[in-house]
Amino acid sequence: MLGPVFQREASVVPKRPATYVTRGVYLMALFLLLCTGYLVLDGSRSLAANADAAKFGGWMFRLLAPLQLVILSALAAVGAASSVAQEKDRRTLILMLMTRLSGFEIVGGKAAATLLSPLALCVISLPLFLTLPLLGGVAPGQVFAVFAVTIVSIVVSAAVGTVVALWREKTFQSIALTVLVLLLLVAAGEIAASLTGDESKWAMAISAPRALLAATNADAGWAAFLSDGGGLFVLVGSALSAVILAVGITKVRVWNPSREVRLKAPEPETSEEFDREKDPTSWKVRQPRPVWDNPVLWREIRTWAYGRKILLIRAVFMLIFAIIATAVFLQVQSGVAMEPAGRIGRALPAVTIPVAALGVISLVLVNALAVNAVTGERDGLALDLLLVTDLRPSEFVFGKLWGVMYAAKEMILLPMLLAIYLGISGVMTIENMVYALVGGFALIVFVSMLGIHSGLNYVSGRTATLASLGTVFFLCVGIAICMTIMVSFRGAFQLQLAPFLVMILGGGLALFAALGWRNPSSAIFAASFALPLITFYAITQFLLQTDHLWVVFSLLVGYGFTTASMMIPALSEFDVSLEPDRGNETTRTTGDQPEPMPGTAT
Repeated sequence: MLGPVFQREASVVPKRPATYVTRGVYLMALFLLLCTGYLVLDGSRSLAANADAAKFGGWMFRLLAPLQLVILSALAAVGAASSVAQEKDRRTLILMLMTRLSGFEIVGGKAAATLLSPLALCVISLPLFLTLPLLGGVAPGQVFAVFAVTIVSIVVSAAVGTVVALWREKTFQSIALTVLVLLLLVAAGEIAASLTGDESKWAMAISAPRALLAATNADAGWAAFLSDGGGLFVLVGSALSAVILAVGITKVRVWNPSREVRLKAPEPETSEEFDREKDPTSWKVRQPRPVWDNPVLWREIRTWAYGRKILLIRAVFMLIFAIIATAVFLQVQSGVAMEPAGRIGRALPAVTIPVAALGVISLVLVNALAVNAVTGERDGLALDLLLVTDLRPSEFVFGKLWGVMYAAKEMILLPMLLAIYLGISGVMTIENMVYALVGGFALIVFVSMLGIHSGLNYVSGRTATLASLGTVFFLCVGIAICMTIMVSFRGAFQLQLAPFLVMILGGGLALFAALGWRNPSSAIFAASFALPLITFYAITQFLLQTDHLWVVFSLLVGYGFTTASMMIPALSEFDVSLEPDRGNETTRTTGDQPEPMPGTAT
């Protein structure tokens, strides 16, 4: 019914071992998180009473439901955008447009194929969530309401990612605009809530987090959920997905192929050009543009390496920054930002969440840009040409690194300016402001080098993007989970270390699998297991509001060592992963072993 595009993906996905590994790891992670919460709570109070068990079940339900919403929605959005962008980079989308495939079969097939993985993860986690009502405190209707919101959010994310990727030409443009559009929907819900009240149905209708909150608080089953804003979100989200996909279906052959790949017929020669051919001395040749000593850095800065539409991404990011900065400014003017967290019934200061959200958005966009800086060269077959030139590895690595930071300068400088404003206004001390700036810049360098490292070590652009963004997402989500659990049991830090060691070891294995699966080294191994521990220590000290110097020092040591462990092999060996069958035709026909060309990677 959905066409051969979806049929091919549906027949190939069950044959991949990674499909079952991903499902097993996801379900195991949720189960370990549930066990961790049980060990932490059981260490501070007894769970023998039914009331305590019911409180535990309700608390874990409100922790796991938002976590699943964020993970699966992000997977659907980034997966859809990167899947379509990969088809464009490899020019296979043009071949599909030349066939008899309809717009519905192309757009609907790609969107449905992207939904296979997140919807499967959602289905296999349903039995785990249904065990929580057995503890009490959670009704089965709440579980199904939460899953309805999650599924609709996944479908909306996949629809936005697919249509935006069909609209834009570059991979970074597709991923960045997809993330920013979804964030604008959340911001619109917050603005509607601030104008009409926190219980506004319209705010819940356009914001997935608020609809999920309404679903977790619904205690009267499906009737209350459908009459509340959560049910309105299901209806609005389904209609919005249908409208977005309809726009993509009607415009897929209008947007593609883009102007960059369209061939233009040669213009007829004029009499003046004909006369110049007879007199070569009259030819006017354009003066060559001066190139810097590092041609990679020159191209990144002096040309539109990521397309002119990157201006649109900067404009949308500045819009989100303006919304967050306005909220912070209002909190500073009203005095809410100056109040200590403990006195107002809030675990963290009022400005922590909006500033942290802006920082996470900046890190994700910079990382996506860094990955695309290398995968774009690979998919365009330009990386093969660079490897046979006399270009030094340091020129390539540092050219891409500083070029990415220059292209994303607004995404780096604006959060820093907001931190400077908080220091000047007195929300934080000047000392803490300096610590925040230094630690933020260290994280920017880390995510930039992480993107370049993933782009060099993964052949598939989509795999490199998912691995790199997944690493950043794992660290950010891990931080959020740790902060939530620590804040909930603020007086039992000594009881949390033992259960958290299991999560830290699991996170270390995941980091080592993502960073060193192709070229493992002792430095990457040490960095993979030390980084979660250092992050755990930094979060603990931040929540205790003590030893801010040691917090930034631990971040500099941990993330700086991880950055160096990825950068030094790239500078010394420059071992780039290439297609396994590329360039072997000569070997198959002659049977001789060809000599490697100078400058090529091993």
